Amino acid sequence: MSARAAAPCTSWAETRAGAVAMDASALLSTIGQLLALALVGLALRATGLLARSDARVLNAVIVYAALPALIFSRAYAAELAWSHAHVVAVAWVVCATSMAVAWLVARALALPRSTAASLVLVASVGNTGYIGYPVAQMLLGDEGLTRAIFYDVFGTVAVLFTLGVAVASRMGDHGEGPVDALRELLTFPAMVALLLALALRLVPIPQGVMSPVIEWTGLVGRMAVPLIMVSLGLSLSASGFRTSPAALGAAAVVKLAFAPAVAFAAATLFGLGEATSLVVLQASMPSMMLTLVVGERFGLDTGFIASALVVTTVACVATIPVAQLLAG
Repeated sequence: MSARAAAPCTSWAETRAGAVAMDASALLSTIGQLLALALVGLALRATGLLARSDARVLNAVIVYAALPALIFSRAYAAELAWSHAHVVAVAWVVCATSMAVAWLVARALALPRSTAASLVLVASVGNTGYIGYPVAQMLLGDEGLTRAIFYDVFGTVAVLFTLGVAVASRMGDHGEGPVDALRELLTFPAMVALLLALALRLVPIPQGVMSPVIEWTGLVGRMAVPLIMVSLGLSLSASGFRTSPAALGAAAVVKLAFAPAVAFAAATLFGLGEATSLVVLQASMPSMMLTLVVGERFGLDTGFIASALVVTTVACVATIPVAQLLAG
């Protein structure tokens, strides 16, 4: 009897361990690609072909072309379902709570305003798209991918271009008053693209008309990740790791440990059931690469942001499998 009872548990444990191993393998592959792109930026700067200031040119292409196209194509194509509203709600809870904790940490460390805002961004929003999508699909299947898209587009991305941009515009070196900050938020190209995509979903446009638009915006949007990583390589500096080691460590702890714990608690409170693994997985993602673009736009500490992106991206290879095992 006991042997028979133990068999299903052993089978489940072996299956779960195998899934986590696949998860780690997918992470290693994806992170390897990201770091290789960042090394391109480092090499271009080391050889003198590009300077650190040239990252602004790349960021202009990202902000005004690649990023709006990426956001538009994702938001317009995402399949809406009220059953996924709780996933979005958890994303907002996780991001907002992490923002609050990061802000308290920044105050405790007496960080300069631009570095404090940078800490708030990198600790609160994760790379739930480029890394989150493939890992979610491999670990949790097609339904996991659908939920991951909701968490990313209507959760993480929406938070970054609302609360995140509000913090950056208020606290950055290019800080502005409340009215100017609101105008900046509503006219930020990515936010315009998100609102336009959501509005067009309400209009009965023939598929033959929208298909070429989605195909073109998808093509342009695919430039965003490679350009961001090359820009990251150009922005990296040793001082970014040396000047704020405590802040970097705090950002990693909040993003990779605190956020998944909040996701698990919120999922339990909302009764997400089988979707719990997905929200914990997305909350475990390293800092979002788009924070570098927002940081550049509003005069934040881009050296700190670039360093945090590298630290959390490398560290998540170990923390994501652990978070998934604890989530069950």
